[in-house]
Amino acid sequence: MRFLDLLTMSINNLRRRKVRTALTVLGVVIGTASVVVMVSLGIGLNALMMEMYSSYGSMTAIEIYNYGNNGNNGTSDNPLYLTDDTVKEFLRIPHVTSASPVLETNVILKQGVYETNTSINGVTREFMEQIPLGQGKLPDPKSTEMEFIYGNAVVQWFQNSKTGKGYWDTQELPDIDYMNKPMFVIFDTDAYYQSRSGGSGDGTPVKAPKKYLIRTAGVVEGGIDDYNSYAYGVYTDIDQLKTQLKKIYKKNPIPGQPTNKKGKPYSYFIYNQAYVYVDDMENVTAVQKAITDMGFQANSQMEWIEQSQQTYNMIQLVLGGIGAISLFVAAIGIANTMMMSIYERTKEIGVIKVLGCDLRTIRNMFLLESGFIGFMGGVIGVAISYGIGFIMNHFLGIGQIMTGQAGDISRIPLWLATAAVVFAIFVGMAAGFFPSLRAMHLSPLAAIRNE
Repeated sequence: MRFLDLLTMSINNLRRRKVRTALTVLGVVIGTASVVVMVSLGIGLNALMMEMYSSYGSMTAIEIYNYGNNGNNGTSDNPLYLTDDTVKEFLRIPHVTSASPVLETNVILKQGVYETNTSINGVTREFMEQIPLGQGKLPDPKSTEMEFIYGNAVVQWFQNSKTGKGYWDTQELPDIDYMNKPMFVIFDTDAYYQSRSGGSGDGTPVKAPKKYLIRTAGVVEGGIDDYNSYAYGVYTDIDQLKTQLKKIYKKNPIPGQPTNKKGKPYSYFIYNQAYVYVDDMENVTAVQKAITDMGFQANSQMEWIEQSQQTYNMIQLVLGGIGAISLFVAAIGIANTMMMSIYERTKEIGVIKVLGCDLRTIRNMFLLESGFIGFMGGVIGVAISYGIGFIMNHFLGIGQIMTGQAGDISRIPLWLATAAVVFAIFVGMAAGFFPSLRAMHLSPLAAIRNE
């Protein structure tokens, strides 16, 4: 018998018992929908976690630093500093694609009556290219003029220099316009405060330091309450910052830079931090260990991601297990339906055997019936799962409630929908296997005499 004829016969047999078939299919629908929804929640939780960590910074980046920037990890004769030579060593580590040192210096930003004391971060071009901008653009790499990129939350740190009050006192944002108003920068903060307080410690008058007009290249996207890894920083090109500091301090020690035993500045810059970028997330842990073995402190997102993924994998396993119980109950219903069908069609089976029908054809007929029940239940169950997921994502806001991260909590990728339908067919055919064997081994004469 051809497969198409066998399939047509199986479907017609199911249509003759519409109510029983519908109830059995309903069990598969509930089981399939339960599995898909539960697994989709696990996938959604994991995806929201990854999106949350991604918003904090690159997941293939490793942050390297020395507390206090004083080389405490080295010996007194050979302190361990982050220098250009150290960055070159990082680049020689397998799987490292790039390394960006960070040079910090304290400055005072002034615009109108508002001012704030903050840090400027000199970074490489590769680092700046990862900063998401809401206004402006990255500084022109060919320009020799220093430009700043401001974090979206920096504005809240400005205070009125006349009243001493700022956003945290008045709950009103200072009138700061990065793009259209000039921003003056004072690099020599010690001289600035001494000139305002009447001079140095010995009473010697101190001249007010020079103010530099620095243009704004761009502002990080987001409002003051939108956190990201760039929200509270001010960034500029590291080479231009070096040139500016050398121009201001000449041969004098630069604030924040270590000095030798004689109190003289080093001939090279010592960085506060460095970022190393790895080719793949799977290699981050190994590279991080290689860096810590060199004596530096290092951390990365992978430390938290690995712990979180273990937790979410366990949650997904539990959720999938809960849904699988429903599908197991549906399998029992399919087996019961097939057994009842065999009892009702015993005489029909006997006639088919007497006419010389192959035993495997009888078995396949019942397997196709049970498999078709699984198929219908699987397709309808997946469709209902998409509907439930849509409601959870767009009306209930469960993702925000459970994780605090905005986004879809239920995510059903194509592979999950396909696997659910295939699994439902498999469960249906598995449930109908033993009933089909019973039909295949029925005695023809006993079956014909059956009333």
